[in-house]
Amino acid sequence: MTKPRSDLVPNTADYENLPLVTANGFREYDARWLFGKEINLLGIQALGLGLGTYLHDIGVAPKIVTGHDFRSYSLSIKQALTIGLMRAGCQVHDIGLALSPVAYFAQFALDCPAVAMVTASHNENGWTGVKMGAQRPLTFGPDEINAIKKIVLEGLGKERDGGKYIAVPDMRETYLQAVTKGHKLSRPIKVIAACGNGTAGAFAPEALRRIGAEVIGMDTELDFTFPKYNPNPEDMEMLHAMGVAVKEQGADLCLGFDGDGDRCGVVDDKGREIFADKIGVMLARGLSASHKNAQFVVDVKSTGLYLTDPVLKANGVKTDYWKTGHSYIKRRTAELGALAGFEKSGHFFFNPPIGLGYDDGIVAGIQVLEMLDKAGPGAKLSALYDGLPQSWGSPTMAPFCPDDKKYAVVEAMVKEYSALKDKGEKLLGRAIASIVTVNGVRVTLDDGTWGLVRASSNKPSLVVVVESPASEANMRAMFADIDARLGKHPEVGEYDQKI
Repeated sequence: MTKPRSDLVPNTADYENLPLVTANGFREYDARWLFGKEINLLGIQALGLGLGTYLHDIGVAPKIVTGHDFRSYSLSIKQALTIGLMRAGCQVHDIGLALSPVAYFAQFALDCPAVAMVTASHNENGWTGVKMGAQRPLTFGPDEINAIKKIVLEGLGKERDGGKYIAVPDMRETYLQAVTKGHKLSRPIKVIAACGNGTAGAFAPEALRRIGAEVIGMDTELDFTFPKYNPNPEDMEMLHAMGVAVKEQGADLCLGFDGDGDRCGVVDDKGREIFADKIGVMLARGLSASHKNAQFVVDVKSTGLYLTDPVLKANGVKTDYWKTGHSYIKRRTAELGALAGFEKSGHFFFNPPIGLGYDDGIVAGIQVLEMLDKAGPGAKLSALYDGLPQSWGSPTMAPFCPDDKKYAVVEAMVKEYSALKDKGEKLLGRAIASIVTVNGVRVTLDDGTWGLVRASSNKPSLVVVVESPASEANMRAMFADIDARLGKHPEVGEYDQKI
């Protein structure tokens, strides 16, 4: 295997004959590059050969599901990846245009231990990537990604006989039947399915109709240029558009899906954006009523209500705060045998009997609709939301920070806040109740106000989240403190959004 280069320039002979792969594309739990500038088709082939080699190295049967999102170049990328996998002796089951959860589902349906889904999710047009796994329902984490990175960048891929291509033309219908089976609403809840012109437009509205919802499609046409905004239901621009649509259509709620359909965002009947961690609390209330002493896993960006909500306490709920990232929460949910895992970005993980353990925005959307349906005739999502203890929280904010600088900045923040706690010093005039450093630093004050700083796993940025059950002023004060401390680091740049 030829060692990839990182210095190739498009439209040269070398670019057409040698693999281009830059090291930065290998992220914590998936791989993402700017197509053409950071990876070319021969580089994608090298990735396929490296992934296939890794499957053999760890003793996994070389049977793998592949699918692709709707971007204009994704099919070509999947085909190049397939060539690499086949060179490595893999049996490739190609399910065609798909969502990431459809590819994960196909691992079970086709009895394939591995998956390689070509998608850049909600990233801007021009990006590509691959979500990979070799142990259903899990996807790779840092150890596996780094092992593949070494194989690819050092040219250690091994060609083997036995490569085979199998086209699977009907996986969309097989998936839709499976996720809607046994689900039927007692009333036609009026729901807007917002897809942001992403691949979910070909799946989500149909799934919701099949369970008896009255579905209004919003930006369901596939358009890889994302003419209005990137399909990211954690982004305030998409959430605001969803809120406007609810009011205009008189809908009961709006469900928003990201580019590859593994996340779900929710807006209530009043047009209010409900962040996914709060939706998780609402779902956990219902699920824990029928599953006593239920275990849940949530990421460190999530609300503190999982520990303080009186309903969850009365139902004996146990909640584990863990590392942000779909791969981490998915793995932790499996390890603990938790009923479900919730991530503030909108990834929801349901283990049996609800789901198969992977993140699926459509399965999550169905759970939200059924929660509302079970609340009774005429029940409003806004009333369920208002029934939660009040807290003031921020969206997920992302100040720019280069990939090669962000972890050092976070480490400095960990040391700074940990030192305050160790010395018994106060923060914002209050005692520091706890410091959680499993993923960046989450500092919690004695009134429940907390703030988080961590490094983004897939972009050159930090992640900042704050919340307070005491007051909006306390929430904003926590943000001001974090912002001031980050301001001492010149490598930290502008925020994508601020409170």
